[in-house]
Amino acid sequence: MPHIAKICVYPIKSLDGMEVRQAKVLQSGALEHDRQFAIFDEQGKFVNAKRYAKIHLLRSRFDLENNIVTLKIQGNKTENRFDIKSETSHLETWFGEFFGFTVKLKENLITGFPDDTVSPGPTIVSTATLKEVASWYSDLKENDVRRRMRTTIEIDGVPAFWEDKLFSESSNVIDFKIGNLRFLGVNPCQRCIVPTRNAVTAEVLSEFQKIFVNKRRETLPEWVNKSRFNHYYKLTVNTQLAKQETGNKIIKVGDEISIF
Repeated sequence: MPHIAKICVYPIKSLDGMEVRQAKVLQSGALEHDRQFAIFDEQGKFVNAKRYAKIHLLRSRFDLENNIVTLKIQGNKTENRFDIKSETSHLETWFGEFFGFTVKLKENLITGFPDDTVSPGPTIVSTATLKEVASWYSDLKENDVRRRMRTTIEIDGVPAFWEDKLFSESSNVIDFKIGNLRFLGVNPCQRCIVPTRNAVTAEVLSEFQKIFVNKRRETLPEWVNKSRFNHYYKLTVNTQLAKQETGNKIIKVGDEISIF
């Protein structure tokens, strides 16, 4: 049976993620702690990996229970520990010195700060898909692709691209369950510049997108609704919590996934 193999949340948008054994699904459909915080510049725009490749050089660890983040710069042994709630101004100063301009750290406990604000539910990919994509490149391993795609739920017990069953025509959604919680599969996720970069060094793999597009086209399962692919730089699935669900329920590693 398809089942959850990994759950990963990203407490500060664009920084390192952390694996958890279980996660609360908020009423918005977002996973608790996922993109709960985000860094903004003085114009109110995201300071994220799409705009600033330098952010890949930040290493982060989180103690979610105590709201602690430990930061260091790649290649530097010095670690800096902050209480995100009570030492926000110190944390903003540290980030500002790293980026070279003033920043603000903001929090959203309802939806977090997802890229897709219409479908803020968990993003889904299969372990087999990550392995398949890694095989397209001579220098990438499964975990390299995992870190580039930054998905929240990874499923196993299925072949590559099984998650493409979770979307249909643009006017339809796919009902599915994770454990006993109902979700709607909405659309394949359009990728941005971020996956073209090494998630640790920020080094760009110049042919990444070209290779990806060609191989994604070649390997697209016959049963996939091709109307959702105006281009082939798409991977993983965006979701919503079904309207009849109230949220604040737990999903956990090992939960089975079933399509209605």
